[in-house]
Formats: sequence, C-alpha cells, structure tokens
Amino acid sequence: MKAIYQTIKDILPGFLACLILAMIAKGIAHFLPTVGAAMFAILLGILAGNTILDRDIFAKGSKFSESRLLEYSIVLMGATLYLQQVFSIGVRGVAFIVLQMSATIAFAYLIGHGLGFSKKFSLLMCAGNAVCGSSAIASVSPILDAETKDKGLSITIVNITGTFLMVILPLLTGLLYHHDVLPTSAMIGGIMQSIGQVIASAKFVSDDVVTMATIFKIVRIIFLVGVALLFAKMNTTDGKPLFAKEVAAEMEQTNTASKKVKARIPWFIIGFFLLSIINSLQLIPGFASDAAHFISNQFEIIALAAIGMRVKFKTLLNEGPKAMLYGGLVGTCQVIIAFLLIHFILLP
Repeated sequence: MKAIYQTIKDILPGFLACLILAMIAKGIAHFLPTVGAAMFAILLGILAGNTILDRDIFAKGSKFSESRLLEYSIVLMGATLYLQQVFSIGVRGVAFIVLQMSATIAFAYLIGHGLGFSKKFSLLMCAGNAVCGSSAIASVSPILDAETKDKGLSITIVNITGTFLMVILPLLTGLLYHHDVLPTSAMIGGIMQSIGQVIASAKFVSDDVVTMATIFKIVRIIFLVGVALLFAKMNTTDGKPLFAKEVAAEMEQTNTASKKVKARIPWFIIGFFLLSIINSLQLIPGFASDAAHFISNQFEIIALAAIGMRVKFKTLLNEGPKAMLYGGLVGTCQVIIAFLLIHFILLP
C-alpha cells in the first residue's frame, strides 16, 4: 500500500500539469477550432516544459501521461472499431508496411555505417525508426547487448527526429494528397517513430486519419517480433559481416531467454484487438462504445501535452551535429520511400 501511495504521489504533479494544459488547449480550441486542441496542447506543453514546468517533480507524471495514457487510449479505441475496419488497410497496406520497414532498416544501417557509427548503435537506430521508437529500442537492446549510452543516444535522436516529422508530415501530406485519408494515414502511420507521435501528427489532420494511421502503426508494432528475431541472427561485432556465422555459442545461450521475453507484442496491442473482436461481435453497447471514444480522445489530448512537455530545447542543443545529421538523413529517406511506395502500391 505504501508503494502504491508513493507511486501516485510521484505521478500526480506531472499528470495534473498535463491535465491542466490539456484543458487550456481545449478551451482555446473552442474559439479556434480550425487549429484544434492537439496543436495547442503540444505547443503549450513545449512552452511550459521548457520554462515554468521544467522541474524534476513533473518528470514522472509527464512520462506516465505520455506513455500509459496513450496505451489506454489505444485499448479503448478497440472498443470503437470493428475488425473489418482494422483490416481495412488490406494486403496492399500490409505490403506497404513490410517494404517501408525493410527499406528503413536497410537505409538506416547503411547511413549509420557511412557516418562511422558502431554496428550496435546503427541497429538500434534501425529498430527505433522502422518500428516504434523507444519501445523498439528497449526491446532489441538486450538482444544486441547494446551499451547504455548507445541506447540513450539512439532513443534521444529517434524522438527528436519524430518530433520534427510530427509537424512536417501533416503539412507534406496536405500538399501531396490534400489530406486524403488512406495515403495520409499511410504516410504518418508508416513513418512516425512512436505511437504517440503518430496520434499527435494525425490529430493535426482529422479523427479519421488518427484511426487509420493508428492501424498502420499497430501493424508495424506487430512486426516488432520479426525484427527482433532478425536482429538476433546478426553478428554485432564491428568489422565483421553482418550475417557472419561467428556468434559465440555461450552468448547465444545467455541471450535466448531474454530474446524471447523482450520480443513480444505490447499488451495494449493485444487489448486493442480483444476489444475490437468483442465490439465486432456486437457485445459492447452503443453508449459504452461512445464513452470509450470520448475517454480515448481525452487521454490523447493529455498525452499530447505531455509529449510537448518532454521536448527539451537543451537536449536538442546538446546532441552532436553528427548524430542529428544521422536522424535527419534517416527521416528524409523514410519520407521518400513512403512517397514512392504509396504511389506504386496503395494508390490506383
């Protein structure tokens, strides 16, 4: 009981700060609906998080709001969708995701190698950009036996890249596709690094894009298992071929258990599908589905304020130009690849 009380005490200040920012954002959006609460929540979060709320006391609560609330939001989203909607991206959509992820991994690795980064760091960047940001990096780091500093730097660079793309992609999809739902959702859901950034970026467009882009992202997250298994077969020794069969047997045995544990589908994806199945069987009453949709939207806005709060200007300035260049080049490649794949696979 004491531990629970302490956890609540640690989370509460940051959560309340995010909640207040979200309420202010929704209030402003009432007068400027064309901009939307999502944009104001992120902007207020960035502004407050780098000034009056730039304190350690808010850190745990903002992290909880950014990660856990989004996970709960995704689960609740399942109660508002039918399975046929979830599978609406079809075979072409899945093919787009597989090719987008494969190309991202290939280019991220080649760029990292070309810039002189270690093999392990480059593979962390591959996973973070191709799958689901920090979560993917955390999942594959024990498989790669990555150093803590490489893990921290890759998470930082991936999140910074995602932050820029979060704002750029809605503008780009407006120019390229006039915010048509399918290509816009594919671009955002197929590129953005974290699930939170997908929702934040899609919120700038429409709720329909939020739903579809999240589905594209969920498909990517499901493939995390495949990426982890692939990385487990790689030789991470610098100077050796990537698929050289020189992995020490004892290292392979040591990491087998952790590989199986870490390379699993996140709980909220399972929860999303379970609720979607239940809703498809028409076992969720209409009022309950409406309530889930409302709560999910509220959680999203609070989480977006938290995402803004956790964007620190000093972090952007402290990272070396070489690492920032790495993130920028990978992000640029992702956009170009997605544009080509959408043109040749998704669009008639």
